[in-house]
Amino acid sequence: MKHTAPRGRMLKRLAAASAIALAVGLLAAPGSSAAQAPAGQNVIPGVDEIVSSPNLKQVAHLDKAGPLLGTNSDWAFQGRYAYGGNYDGFYVYDIRNPKAPTIAAQVLCPGSQNDISVSGNLLFLGTDSQRTNDTCVNAASTTAVPGDRWEGVKIFDISNPLTPRYLKSIKTDCGSHTQTLVPGKRGEKNVYLYISSYNLAGADLPNCALPHDKISIIKVPLRNPTAAAVVATPVVFPDGGYPGGPANPNGSPTTGCHDITVYAEKDIAAGACMGDGVLFDISDRAKPKVLTTVRDEVNFAFWHSATFNNSGTKIVFTDELGGGGAATCNPTVGPNRGADAIYDIVGHGKKSKLVFRSYFKIPRTNADTENCVAHNGSLIPVPGRDIMVQAWYQGGISVWDFTDSRRPKEIAYWERGPISATQFVGGGSWSAYWYNGYIYSNDIVKGVDVLELKDPRTWVAKWFRTDEFNAQTQDNFLRW
Repeated sequence: MKHTAPRGRMLKRLAAASAIALAVGLLAAPGSSAAQAPAGQNVIPGVDEIVSSPNLKQVAHLDKAGPLLGTNSDWAFQGRYAYGGNYDGFYVYDIRNPKAPTIAAQVLCPGSQNDISVSGNLLFLGTDSQRTNDTCVNAASTTAVPGDRWEGVKIFDISNPLTPRYLKSIKTDCGSHTQTLVPGKRGEKNVYLYISSYNLAGADLPNCALPHDKISIIKVPLRNPTAAAVVATPVVFPDGGYPGGPANPNGSPTTGCHDITVYAEKDIAAGACMGDGVLFDISDRAKPKVLTTVRDEVNFAFWHSATFNNSGTKIVFTDELGGGGAATCNPTVGPNRGADAIYDIVGHGKKSKLVFRSYFKIPRTNADTENCVAHNGSLIPVPGRDIMVQAWYQGGISVWDFTDSRRPKEIAYWERGPISATQFVGGGSWSAYWYNGYIYSNDIVKGVDVLELKDPRTWVAKWFRTDEFNAQTQDNFLRW
């Protein structure tokens, strides 16, 4: 949900429009000085050694700081602040100067994932671990009584970003592995949260009984956020979803969704649901309808996340082979597993189909001591092109072009060498997103990295500015 654009914003939009018009010819044919796509790098960097293509450079780094020393997770952005999820709570970073970011505030609130999104004066924090209660001063639950456990979503007031204030909690079945902010329809004074959660154990669990083929939908009245509540739990897979099978021994049976990305302007959403990819109609926010589903029973192990192109005619689905805890960027695994899959959306409405076009995976070999697999990313706003920046855990950060769905290509990369050369240690970039001219990476172990992309194929993106950014809440960057 955006703020009303002031006059300054309108001037920025006019400037962006002028730049777009000027760039049309340049985008049609790459300039002679454009960096060439990396041909592949087979020399693995040394421990903590940074390597990159010439067009992508690190411009800032911030270590994690106490008391939030847990796993860094996802991002949300608003104005001059970046909100970084952490298993111990969340950070508030001041990024007014992207080349010199600072920690502005920390909120201690332990819980697995702590997936994060923002809207106006509200911040939403999704927790996927059972806690003794819904306060921020608690411990992981050890009781077997489901009623004594809490997991779900917490709402904070961030009207003063330096002193976030806890307002409300909403308990959800199976907790909130991820949560997606969904703007209400035009004129509506509500936002919605689509809560994705799943039962990976394949057994009846307290507070997460099988079959768990649904999502939870929370309605948040913006004028009274403490009245937020679960208003629907639609069953996404009435047939039970993908059951798994011998053709794909690594494939996960569907017992819920991992992540959902919405494109509210177009009333569509893409669900990455363990064994299934899903296209939704969300014209009724509280009653999403499945338009079509797709499976890859040969190469995809775990449908993890999804990204639309700006025109809403393609979806990039990611496969988190190994759950983010395995070395999969190597010749043994190959180029089609633990990768992205590009699908074109063919047809409209109930006649929509998802048609597979190609896979994309980073072309560099990683060490067996590094976890590496496709993970979270976002579009870079380049009109007329489909270009994405993406995190690959210890595989680093990749910028790649999928304008031709059948022939994706990498155009830039940045990575840090393994945490250890002798034993497997998990880490790397959890999320890498473009925000107002820079790439921000939340490294699980190391902290925050800020990168600058200098490439004639993407220079026009520097003109685009938005007041608020949640990666799983896509909007048309031509309207920024």
